[in-house]
Amino acid sequence: MVTRTFDILDQYKSKYRIEDALACKIAGQWTKYSGEEYIDYSNDISCGLLAMDFKKGDKILLISNNRPEWNFLDMGMAQIGVVSVPIYSNISLAEYQYIFDHSAPRMLVVSDRLMLEKLRPIFENSLTIEHVYTFNTIEGEKNWKEIARSGRERSEELLPQLQRIKQNISPDDLFTLIYTSGTTGIPKGVMLSHNNIVSNFIGTASRNYLTAGARSLSFLPISHIYERMMNYHFQYLGIAVYYAENMGAIMENIQEVKPHMFTTVPRLLERIYTGIVLKGMELKGIKAKLYNDAIDVAVKFNPREKRKKIFYQIRLMLARRLVFKKWMEVLGGEVRIIVSGGASLQTRLSKLFCAVGIDMFEGYGLTETSPVIAVTDLSKGKPKPGTVGPPLNDLEVKIAEDGEILCKGPNVMIGYYKAPELTAQMIDSDGFVHTGDIGSFDENNFLSITDRKKEMFKLSNGKYVSPQSLENKMKESIFIDQIFVIGENEKFAGALILPNFTQVHNWCFERGIKFSDNSELIIHPEVIEYFQQEVKHINKQLSAHEQIKRFRLIADEWSIQTGELSPTLKIKRQLLKDKYSQIINDIYRKS
Repeated sequence: MVTRTFDILDQYKSKYRIEDALACKIAGQWTKYSGEEYIDYSNDISCGLLAMDFKKGDKILLISNNRPEWNFLDMGMAQIGVVSVPIYSNISLAEYQYIFDHSAPRMLVVSDRLMLEKLRPIFENSLTIEHVYTFNTIEGEKNWKEIARSGRERSEELLPQLQRIKQNISPDDLFTLIYTSGTTGIPKGVMLSHNNIVSNFIGTASRNYLTAGARSLSFLPISHIYERMMNYHFQYLGIAVYYAENMGAIMENIQEVKPHMFTTVPRLLERIYTGIVLKGMELKGIKAKLYNDAIDVAVKFNPREKRKKIFYQIRLMLARRLVFKKWMEVLGGEVRIIVSGGASLQTRLSKLFCAVGIDMFEGYGLTETSPVIAVTDLSKGKPKPGTVGPPLNDLEVKIAEDGEILCKGPNVMIGYYKAPELTAQMIDSDGFVHTGDIGSFDENNFLSITDRKKEMFKLSNGKYVSPQSLENKMKESIFIDQIFVIGENEKFAGALILPNFTQVHNWCFERGIKFSDNSELIIHPEVIEYFQQEVKHINKQLSAHEQIKRFRLIADEWSIQTGELSPTLKIKRQLLKDKYSQIINDIYRKS
């Protein structure tokens, strides 16, 4: 029975004989680790850490890309009660310094030389870090394999001790400490127990119809609770986990691995959709007509409609035979499930992938809820675009009087590390987490997320605006790559728009519009006029107070590296407000 995360390993002995439990690409070749090798490496790490006198409650920082070795360390630590503290590899030095000081780790493990040198000034001055190791082989630096080798050499002596320690680890013990990056404020250390995460991956696994032997591709940061929990989910079901080389190699790796399932965030699906539309614009004649009709069929698809009109059925059949089949090939040809989480997914994207023949699983949750609160459940019928499905079976989820989603159950965190006052603000006296999200249930108990409570704002006329829903609506234009809706306490809603420059460049080329760079492009009268028409077209679908009255085009790229996007590709609102304060003032004509 799986009650602690490392109990997953026992299933590789008792239930699954898998030669590719974990895999990664090294020097152009996929290297695979069997379930048995996974167990052996995890035990070697446990014994190696015991030999170094690590004890229950000690902490180790992990800063790395996704890779099998991450799992070896993760499970090796868990088996002896050592707490893992995974950190994103692209946060600021100030955030690193805070987490190093706040968590007081004894060891740091990083992926490569670049990260090692970046953090050297911090860990060399740390009062708690005793050891620094790397995953990549770096001359003159200690490598993770040294821990495993030491553990293997002393396994006869230390394995009995390891077994005693494992037996005494409770499902309610602290398993991991995850610092939320969020979009504002100082990181908070979320304390999650074994039971928090185990209940979540077992709960979500009950909604997955794939079985042992299926393949998944992992490319979202494993340091984030969403991808990490799904990795356990895959392992619990005996689904092989292949780690993509990097974000830029995802499409190439999909072709090689041919996954049956992968997890993603809406931003990446938006890019795939844009690529599909742009491909259609390159076609001519009958091919263009068939392609564009297929897109129209896809975005009008209703997965829950049992009896579709005959004419639509014919169009859908033709689209699947002539166009959707090729889209499936781009995704490896064998994808059956895509899980989207981390932010709200545009309804049209969900419809499109469902029309192609892929089951879109939309999920919702927080780091503080390990993370999933609700996710698509096919036992309740086909996916319903625009919702995240019903709550997990063992949770109590309700809507407060002000519309906020509240959640209670085994997935709710222990609390915030060293911050009982913040914990009390987040979890009420009845044990309900206050998510900060606004939502509602339909007649089938499917949950819809409207917006973030703290991000909704009121115009000066008293009308409320939900910026996320507006942003999703505006991004239906293939000319809009990103958008930031503003207008708190103002007379109208405005926006900063980051154009899809690939599309805009093509548009300008067709019309003979010349420009030297994007800064010049965004102030060109014809470009501005075209965007005004795009916004006006979408405004017609909105209530009067929701309509974007004024906007400004932005030439900068918004990315994780430059700080405007969080690791899960959500915009950082306060940062954008500060960065573009002069432009925002100009929109509202403030001196």
